[in-house]
Amino acid sequence: MRHFALLLVVLLFAPLASSQNTPGKPATSIPQRVPSAVEGHPANPADVASPDAIIAALYDVISGPAGKKRDWDRFRSLFAPGARMIPVGPRLTATGGGFRARVLSPEDYITASGPLLENNGFFENEIARRTERFGDILHAFSTYEVRRASPDEKPFLRGINSIQLYSDGARWWIVTVLWQPESPSIPLPKDYLPPAM
Repeated sequence: MRHFALLLVVLLFAPLASSQNTPGKPATSIPQRVPSAVEGHPANPADVASPDAIIAALYDVISGPAGKKRDWDRFRSLFAPGARMIPVGPRLTATGGGFRARVLSPEDYITASGPLLENNGFFENEIARRTERFGDILHAFSTYEVRRASPDEKPFLRGINSIQLYSDGARWWIVTVLWQPESPSIPLPKDYLPPAM
């Protein structure tokens, strides 16, 4: 299990040419008016009808047993144009020390993590959530557990997804998913766990 967790961290933080910032090139911004579908991938209305629905769809679409291809078009349909997925993890350098954030597009995430999820089995489940909302924007601190197979008794990984959403009046969109796994030096606080844990 430790080897799989380490592989997951290495994969998420390995350099990708497509995710490198180009000096002088402006960062992608989210358009003022959002089209009804992202890059030709219309969403299932049930997936984007509410914050609960879109968060549930996010967890559902990346989860599955080994050998099961994920529905990446469904995954793409959840995200606003310009959306970002940002894992935070330890620096993997000879000197070590500290943490870093790696900025990915949803496409980068599919390229980097898709084969790992599909080849090894990956079930990520939300176990607790704290939400704040103002008007059409919402922030969810979503605590997760990950198992290789659905019936596994113990998760091999836990952490928190910080998910930012907004509604355009017709549907909800994921703008950012920023996440960090639990580690021995950074355990999950009780405030972010279900009451029974």
